[in-house]
Amino acid sequence: MAQTTADIYCLVRAENADEGKLRLQSKLETYLIWNETFNSRIIPVVGDLSQPLLGLSESRFGSLASQIEVIYHNGAMVNFVYPYLGLKAANVLGTQEVLKLATQIKAKPVHFISTLSVFSINSSHCGVRVIREYDIDDIQELDSGYSQSKWVAEQLMMQARDRRLPVCIYRPSRITWHSQTGITHLDDLLNRAIKGCIQLGKVPSGKFEDNMIPVDYASRAILHLSQQTESLGQNFHLTNPHLTLWDELFNGFRSLGYPLEQTSYSQWRIELSQQKENALSPFLSMFYQENFSDNLQIRWPQFDCQNTLKGLTGTEIVCPPVDTKLLVI
Repeated sequence: MAQTTADIYCLVRAENADEGKLRLQSKLETYLIWNETFNSRIIPVVGDLSQPLLGLSESRFGSLASQIEVIYHNGAMVNFVYPYLGLKAANVLGTQEVLKLATQIKAKPVHFISTLSVFSINSSHCGVRVIREYDIDDIQELDSGYSQSKWVAEQLMMQARDRRLPVCIYRPSRITWHSQTGITHLDDLLNRAIKGCIQLGKVPSGKFEDNMIPVDYASRAILHLSQQTESLGQNFHLTNPHLTLWDELFNGFRSLGYPLEQTSYSQWRIELSQQKENALSPFLSMFYQENFSDNLQIRWPQFDCQNTLKGLTGTEIVCPPVDTKLLVI
């Protein structure tokens, strides 16, 4: 919004345009990024990503296709418990409709926000495998319905690219707190995991590596890359060169006064299952014993980011570490 004078058409679920505008404004206010000058430039498009034609009439869909010049597709149902079929309508069929919008009337570049979850991050890849920006895993390697749905959505994007539609695919790692304000989505899995462990007073033992990027870095990087002509047709990995260790993160919470005892994974899961009001209770099925052990180690593979680094050369857009310093902002 700050870098262009463009009008932004934003798909939103609402009863009418006025309610849609209020929803968008409220969300931007929550994240401390609302500006009154946005009011005349944000145009709510009342619809639904999971519906044919994005929930629009044929005439409205055609009108939108003639008005817009570029598409940023960041919409998805993010749920790590639902199976693939529960996410297909929004994440796969919705992507089909976005591509239909991109090709109707005139061809429009599509910037698709995917995820590094389209790769299987497990022990067989730990520390040795280098995943390049043009790589793609076999869907059979993925055990999450969400990852599977984003994998299929990427396939649709790649097919459209093969048919000469200008498509960019961005694969961020875990998006977290704003590096300057600490603002975050409090209801996502990361923050529920932190809250759940604090409620339980215990954390599972083991070595947990994670790759986290601040949301402001992700947005600045994607915006800059998307405005470069040479980016069209490329994939971009958005990762942090500094891995986050969960042990260090929880030590940071201990220093803030939260008593957190370390226990075996199996004991942690048993006690979590007994605490029905815990923030992690809705996700309990993710932590079944077959997936984890008391000697659990989660290490990230190496992600090649050459396209991203090249595209950001000469800018001040650099990914800062996600560490305990963010906890006291």
